[in-house]
Amino acid sequence: MQTPPYAPAYLAAELRLPTNGLDYTILGIYFAVVLGIGFAARRSVRTSLDFFLSGRSLPAWITGLAFISANLAATEILGMAANSAQYGAYTVHWYWIGAIPAMVFLGLVMMPFYYGSKVRSVPEFLLLRFDKGAHLLSSILFAFAAILIAGVNLYALAIVVEALLGWPQWVAIVVAGFFVLAYITLGGLSSAIYNEVLQFFVILAALIPLVVLSLKKVGGWDGLTHKLNAAHGDDFTSAWGGTGIGHANPLGANWLTIVLGLGFVLSFGYWTTNFAEVQRALSAKNLSAAQRTPLIAAFPKIFIVFLVMIPGLVAAALVPNIGSSTSGLQYNDAIPYLMQELLPNGVLGIAVTGLLAAFMAGMAANVSSFNTVFTNDIWAKYVVKDREDAYYVRFGRLITAIGVLASVGTAFLASSFSNIMSYLQTLFSFFNVPMFVVFVVGMFWKRASVKSGFWGLLAGTTAAMVNYFVLYKKGIVDIPTDQGANFVSAIAGFVAGAVVMVAVSLFTRPKPAEELRGLVYGTASPGMAEAPAPGDEAWYRRPALLGWGAVVLAAVCYIPFSF
Repeated sequence: MQTPPYAPAYLAAELRLPTNGLDYTILGIYFAVVLGIGFAARRSVRTSLDFFLSGRSLPAWITGLAFISANLAATEILGMAANSAQYGAYTVHWYWIGAIPAMVFLGLVMMPFYYGSKVRSVPEFLLLRFDKGAHLLSSILFAFAAILIAGVNLYALAIVVEALLGWPQWVAIVVAGFFVLAYITLGGLSSAIYNEVLQFFVILAALIPLVVLSLKKVGGWDGLTHKLNAAHGDDFTSAWGGTGIGHANPLGANWLTIVLGLGFVLSFGYWTTNFAEVQRALSAKNLSAAQRTPLIAAFPKIFIVFLVMIPGLVAAALVPNIGSSTSGLQYNDAIPYLMQELLPNGVLGIAVTGLLAAFMAGMAANVSSFNTVFTNDIWAKYVVKDREDAYYVRFGRLITAIGVLASVGTAFLASSFSNIMSYLQTLFSFFNVPMFVVFVVGMFWKRASVKSGFWGLLAGTTAAMVNYFVLYKKGIVDIPTDQGANFVSAIAGFVAGAVVMVAVSLFTRPKPAEELRGLVYGTASPGMAEAPAPGDEAWYRRPALLGWGAVVLAAVCYIPFSF
């Protein structure tokens, strides 16, 4: 069946998965375990710190796996597979340039500031470094972005449920949202984190068989590259092919925009300020564990690219016109299409369960970070102040329900994008990048004034949106693809935010030096010093060695895709 060019192409009608009783049994067991973890975690929730940050009591290996699992969501599974089907091997840039260096920077440089200052959220750090204006604006922007991103995960979840059961999309979205609401409301962040650890292994069990069978279907890696090179050109299977300035390539970006736009601005903006990720590290039991959280997560991140990129490349090889109106398949359909074609029953049940686990982990990460920011940074700071702790726990549960309902609405917005990765990168350039520039300038320049945070954040967000919606969408600036436009928007937002912060700082008063202790690089506060616990001298407990090890390993993995 062909999708009419004027109609929105949701999930192709022919992608109904051939599931049977065995598959549904596996799925049912998984959901029972998820809700069971929620009920078990509920017993440990006594204070707001327990509900929002797990009482800062979790070991590094738990928070590290939760950190990477929270990222293994629509962005990672459907989004990166769609990215690979559309753009080819350029997807590796989102991992080895666009993730690992920023994760190492977060662990080694930024976590001492976050954890040492004892903040409950990323926006709260801006309150300490700047003023209420920067804090309130960042809280509102983050809460809005979290709901939009949670909606992406709900939509991705609905794609799989629709393929599995044939339900209408709106029914799939509502039912999926209910399960996430149930276990977060019951057990708070602890429930989300322990479920994310479980979901990490379920996701691997789902993706590894799909990759193996996909490569077998196309004759191995050599057969895959031969088919793709014949259909799309040699650059489609090379990370850097055709990325010279002025050259055309499938990604529509050159090496400069890849390195600066993705590798620096978008990457560092996402990994260092996205509270859905940072919240997992803040729940660690001490500073050393908090630093190791993103570093532990960096090692599986290096190899996960193969699990999501290869299915996308195989889908592009098997359906050469995927993403066009003539194929009836969107780029987002790459994973469900291969599941339908390749997986036998039983394995199919594990794969469906893995996908549902991934999307629930991603949505839970954003909803749990949303309820923390909205409750602590907006409601408790500006609306209802100085109430008893139990009140804020009750309100946190209420706002969780409201956040899930709002995510249901934004899920339908995400459904209008053929490649949800492009949509997510657009959101990151609008919301994460401006916050990152405010953090960087504020953390490394003592002279940055209290007023510069608000105006830098506003200028960066505005500049990124103007570039995307005005210069790019109206054709004033010729950028070949949405992803290329996102890279440019990120650079524009970063530069505008930095320039405005410097200009405002020159005309307004800086914060007194004594109030900057522990908030600016080169200063220290008593809370940031921590004596190593017994056993922390082991090499695998030393953040610096873990961090540099991840960078070197990522660089080695890059070599085969560079030519």
